[in-house]
Amino acid sequence: MHRFFVSPDAVSQTEIKITGNDVNHIKNVLRMQAGEQVEICDGKGNDYSCVIKSLDRDCILLDIEGSQPSDTELKQRIYLFQGLPKSDKMELIIQKAVELGVYEIIPTVTARCIVKIDEKKEGKKLARWQQISESAAKQSGRGIIPEIKAPMSLKQALEYAKVTECILIPYEKAEGMDAARKLLTEISNKGSVAVFIGPEGGFEEKEIALAGENGAHPITLGKRILRTETAGLCILSVLMMNAE
Repeated sequence: MHRFFVSPDAVSQTEIKITGNDVNHIKNVLRMQAGEQVEICDGKGNDYSCVIKSLDRDCILLDIEGSQPSDTELKQRIYLFQGLPKSDKMELIIQKAVELGVYEIIPTVTARCIVKIDEKKEGKKLARWQQISESAAKQSGRGIIPEIKAPMSLKQALEYAKVTECILIPYEKAEGMDAARKLLTEISNKGSVAVFIGPEGGFEEKEIALAGENGAHPITLGKRILRTETAGLCILSVLMMNAE
């Protein structure tokens, strides 16, 4: 069944109104007709089973047949602080992180970041990233659309991460796998976790020290050096399995 997101204010007790780009997609791409069933999510964790009532030029009306809380969200809110990578790697990271259940993604500027986002182009870049998040949320049946925040400095990001109950920072010089397994087991019942991933070239030692001063726990991901687009997805996969 096709799935679409709407804002909560588009939902009434008996009807849902779809507007925007999804109108064209439903009418002209999917060629759906009145009477067909669709699944709607309000982006706040509520799912609705609906039937298309009418298709107009600028909106589509749906009758609500039933509603239920979304069951696809993790018990743990995972915040991914991703060091800005080169080229279009960020798009891949966002897509896969959303599929794995991330709650929020915060692009982070660190010492070894090569990419510099022009302030004039930041709005357009964020809109593109948010669109990728929404598309991945639809595809994977998410109950929310993870927000992509504006880029932060490492210092700002570490301060922001204090809203979570635990901060992890994968680092190649961290203790071995036994220590990593123990830490991951200990935090499996935490309500929220922040994960910091370095860009190409990783973190500088002074950045690891700064993270430690702000309560972050260095953790190893194994004996191999992972690319920035792999490291985050690796630990997100582990956290996802522990939080399901």
